[in-house]
Amino acid sequence: MSPNLQVLVVPCLADNYAYVLARPGSSKALVVDPAEADPVLATLEQAGLELTAVLCTHHHYDHVGGIETLISRFPTLQVYAHSSDSDGARVVCQTHSLEHGAQLEAAGLAFTALHVPGHTLGGMAYVIEDAVFTGDTLFVAGCGRLFEGTATMMHDSLCNKLGTLPPQTRVYCGHEYTVSNLHFALSAEPSNDAVREKLTWAEEQNRQGLATVPSTIADELATNPFMRCAEETLRARFGDPTSTPAEVLAAVRSAKDRA
Repeated sequence: MSPNLQVLVVPCLADNYAYVLARPGSSKALVVDPAEADPVLATLEQAGLELTAVLCTHHHYDHVGGIETLISRFPTLQVYAHSSDSDGARVVCQTHSLEHGAQLEAAGLAFTALHVPGHTLGGMAYVIEDAVFTGDTLFVAGCGRLFEGTATMMHDSLCNKLGTLPPQTRVYCGHEYTVSNLHFALSAEPSNDAVREKLTWAEEQNRQGLATVPSTIADELATNPFMRCAEETLRARFGDPTSTPAEVLAAVRSAKDRA
């Protein structure tokens, strides 16, 4: 864990996560995906932090619903999202339109924006220090439904962009879906001992009322069926010898949607 980054996990709504980020010792902070304002404001007050920026992973209301209230408290708030969400209807009050690979700084934190479409066309992930904030593109042991994008897009986002980050990179996702995702992952790959072990751990975390974030890229490559679509175990079950990984992902996603 980087000594230069403080991550405060903020539960929102029924199962969402927002994240308040700051440099240790700094009074400035940014927030990723403020689904609602009150829990974010309470976290800021408890930590003695002033909010200066919002990083949006996508436009769905359960990730941006708190922005207007936060702006009423912090009028100069900077709001970052993908350029395709900049019409004012998708991400309200957006001030910065991002493209893949953009490198910026907010609240004293340098971040790289990754365009990761699949769940939505404007999906973004943010790499800060040794952490990545993935919204609904990459969950612990799962991925978001393909509401706007395609399986090919999602495969590229998961495997060619997120999956190539350093293995120790911490993964902070948008929802607490881990136990359900791991049950599906085990049904998809019954011989995967790493999935079985992580499921036991995640169930205990849930029993104790504890979050299952962060994961790591290494963990996801070992347990997440949507990042393992080139593996023969999944190809044999969800495709055939000629199936591409993206085609396997489409079949795995379809099976998960029906589960």
